Amino acid sequence: MTETLSLRQARRLALVRAGLLKSEWTGLPRRATGLSRRARRAAHRIIGRFGYLQLDTVAVAGARSHAIVLLSRLEGFAPELAEALLQPGEPLFEYWGHEASWLPIELYPAMAFRREAFQTHPWWGDLIGEDPDLAEALVRRIRDEGPLRSLDLEGRGSRGWWDLKRTKRMATALWSAGVLAIRERSNFQRVYDLTERVIPARWRENAMSKEAALEHLLLRALKGHGWAANGTLSQTWRFRNAAEDLRNALERLRKAGKVVACALVESDGRLRPGWIRPQDFELIDRLARLRPRKDKGVLLSPFDPLLWDRRRVKQLFGFDQLLEIFKPAGQRIYGYYCLPVLAGENLVARVDLKADRTRGKLHILSTRFEAEGTKGQIPSADRAAVRTALARYAAALGLEPTGGPLRGNLR
Repeated sequence: MTETLSLRQARRLALVRAGLLKSEWTGLPRRATGLSRRARRAAHRIIGRFGYLQLDTVAVAGARSHAIVLLSRLEGFAPELAEALLQPGEPLFEYWGHEASWLPIELYPAMAFRREAFQTHPWWGDLIGEDPDLAEALVRRIRDEGPLRSLDLEGRGSRGWWDLKRTKRMATALWSAGVLAIRERSNFQRVYDLTERVIPARWRENAMSKEAALEHLLLRALKGHGWAANGTLSQTWRFRNAAEDLRNALERLRKAGKVVACALVESDGRLRPGWIRPQDFELIDRLARLRPRKDKGVLLSPFDPLLWDRRRVKQLFGFDQLLEIFKPAGQRIYGYYCLPVLAGENLVARVDLKADRTRGKLHILSTRFEAEGTKGQIPSADRAAVRTALARYAAALGLEPTGGPLRGNLR
């Protein structure tokens, strides 16, 4: 008989596994201050929970997504530390996880199948095979001269992201194929080096089979999600054309007692098939007695591991997670780069922010409450949650918030 979960159970499990509700119940830290080794270890533990920390270049809100993910879970975390986590000797590497991400070094063997598949680049085709002289010259230059930043790569290119310089494309292709590795980030620019000078031999020489890797990565995905449907598990690692392989891997895990088939009882009573780790049932029972605070909030990155699956967010939270960066200004509903506000177990609002570091200001461009879509009043707890979330975030950035709810002009 298939196990079932209610929406509330799945929602609370998602939050506790994500480190956003009673993080200590699953062994995650709640605070990290300064630039110490202890703070680094705290960040590594958050990354280890999901198996990836997605990178993004947008910093309009005063911090990039990967910093915001850590700030939302670690009170007192220094956002500048997030930019310097990838360093020689640190237990991380950069590769294609959910998207371009920092991953725990122990997952390097599990990504062998992807490095093999990416001998032909997924966007640009067989760059290495089509221009072996350029590939060889670039590898030779890095071997002889040492690590190279993206800015150091020579070549001419047209405008736009999809017309990158050919040498930069080749560097990306060689990195995707595993010939090169990202040694570190300098001002968020990739620094390329030979893989053998970045990835310790114990990880390079211990590749997993594709079957074992899929099982390992599926378990890691469930460790971060709690309950998840097949689609969420597949998209966690951006598996493509692998539906049969994933079904087989999940069946092997089920037979081994490592996962349990578990259906989500949706609001209309329908059952949505999914999976859960057996040890998480104990958490579900414990979470039933919890009374989360509704008046204390935290801002989440729009790329947070809790949020990128829009359908799942709609199911669990009744929240339409829109990303409007690529929409023309006149077509946006909420704003350019909105950060959802989590209060207790609910997503209660979203704020659009713009940082002005020159003047030391964090401009609150707009605040939209979920309760605005109803005819009732906005609950005072929701207002308080937004205020506390903004105050915590602004303090972490060392900026003075201006406008919006902290100025008292809430609708």
